[in-house]
Amino acid sequence: METNDTKPTATNANFIRTIIEGDLQAGKVNKVITRFPPEPNGYLHIGHAKSICINFEIADEFKGKTNLRFDDTNPLKEDTEYVEAIKEDVVWLGFEWDGLFFASDYFEEMYKRAQLLINKGLAYVDDQTADQIREARGTLTEPGVNSPYRDRSVEENTDLFGRMRAGEFGNGEKVLRAKIDMSSGNINMRDPVIYRISHTHHHNTGDAWCIYPMYAFAHPLEDAIEDVTHSICTLEFEDQRPFYDWVIRECEMPNVPHQYEFGRLNITNTVMSKRKLKQLVDENVVDGWDDPRMPTISGLRRRGYTPEAIRSFVRDLGVNKGSGFVDSRMLDHYIREDLKLKAMRTMGVVRPLKVVITNYPEGQVEYLEAENNAENPEMGNRQIPFSREIYIEQDDFMENPPNKYFRLFPGNEVRLKHAYFIKCNDFVKDANGNVVEIHCTYDVETKSGSGFTGRKVKGTLHWVDATNAVPAEFRLYEPLILDVEEEAEGESFLDHINPNSIEILEGFVEDNMKDAKAQDKFQFFRHGYFNVDPKNSVPGRPVFNLIVSLKSSFELK
Repeated sequence: METNDTKPTATNANFIRTIIEGDLQAGKVNKVITRFPPEPNGYLHIGHAKSICINFEIADEFKGKTNLRFDDTNPLKEDTEYVEAIKEDVVWLGFEWDGLFFASDYFEEMYKRAQLLINKGLAYVDDQTADQIREARGTLTEPGVNSPYRDRSVEENTDLFGRMRAGEFGNGEKVLRAKIDMSSGNINMRDPVIYRISHTHHHNTGDAWCIYPMYAFAHPLEDAIEDVTHSICTLEFEDQRPFYDWVIRECEMPNVPHQYEFGRLNITNTVMSKRKLKQLVDENVVDGWDDPRMPTISGLRRRGYTPEAIRSFVRDLGVNKGSGFVDSRMLDHYIREDLKLKAMRTMGVVRPLKVVITNYPEGQVEYLEAENNAENPEMGNRQIPFSREIYIEQDDFMENPPNKYFRLFPGNEVRLKHAYFIKCNDFVKDANGNVVEIHCTYDVETKSGSGFTGRKVKGTLHWVDATNAVPAEFRLYEPLILDVEEEAEGESFLDHINPNSIEILEGFVEDNMKDAKAQDKFQFFRHGYFNVDPKNSVPGRPVFNLIVSLKSSFELK
């Protein structure tokens, strides 16, 4: 699907595009076919968004096709919940797949190709345990040791593999291994396991199979079956490429795809591992895969990030072999840029302090005009109520302020945004000495827009009319993971969870927010951009997730 912002620019030029251009010019391929191949064992995260954009946008640029394919070869960890969530995320990001496939669609074909390897003397059934196989594999400096079952005959291997499929053996009793080279300098070529026994119900094939292909064996076969031309993956699969090519060649696949690797996306103050993200969910560190603190696409969506911002972010990172860390504030920059002309400016008070304007007529309510977005006049204006009692922020008043404090304090005058000048005359404390109410007077001649020039004030406060205020919950977020250079011995990432990653406050918003819908986005003056939470908001009492603050010290280079 071509989106209105997917055209290549100098900033997103990449080596994969150059390779494809060369392949087309040389006639190596006639039509570009890519694929996005997630394993349905968790929710997608921001790193997957980079892969999605690369595969879909490159194919679209060259008028090719992109398949969405689920590499569902491990039923122990997979679920239809993940399948549906992944499909939703891809569509939300703005893409449409040309074909929807599952690795399990090809299980019979994969089984036949494994039998072919046995017939060619290139695969054997091994009775060793997983630990024994691992120990005999060798190290980076020492070769591996041949399995005692490596020289089984073709006939014996054929019989045993058929009996594995028939369910005669228990989990872990036997595996099928490729016979390559136990002394290879690439450990991935030291007779890797290509089939294992797992008496597990599969979300797509039910109980039809009790043996399943390993990912490294299945993946190249899937690419070849679908006639994928450019198999694009992250750099950790680079060492797997020789085995990828071996499988295609020795399984005698008529179509020959090629694998190309790019640097994966790593972001500070977060984790980019589905295993670790699942651990956060399972151990109730967060309230689900879509917790707004999570780097999952569903979490980012719930928090309020837009697909446009995410696409711009990953595109401008470029495609290269580097795998360094990206400052998390860079993503914040892109959502600010995307929302600054889209989001309505409005007022919300997150820590309310009541102000009584003692000389304002009791029972009177007037309506003041306010622009919805000063940077985008096309968004128009709105009417906001104003009366004798309003709410301001608690930190906008100090009894004994320091120098250069320009907000409200005894005897000081400030402007109320879109309203009047008010002057603090008195305040009320509770039994604990906390200020709970401010008494002010207003100057009727200082109404905003009236052209008043009699005097100036240095402070401008946002506020909400108390009579018509809508109660709201505000959820303020900090990074979930504290940034550390290196984990100490014995530590895990869970030792660096930020205890202040979420703060929940009860406050008020303007009355025009009472009909705010899930995923509506607003800029609250002085606070930042907020999103109406789609999970916890109820009519008349919205919950707002902080997407991003208004300013950052980060500068985009």
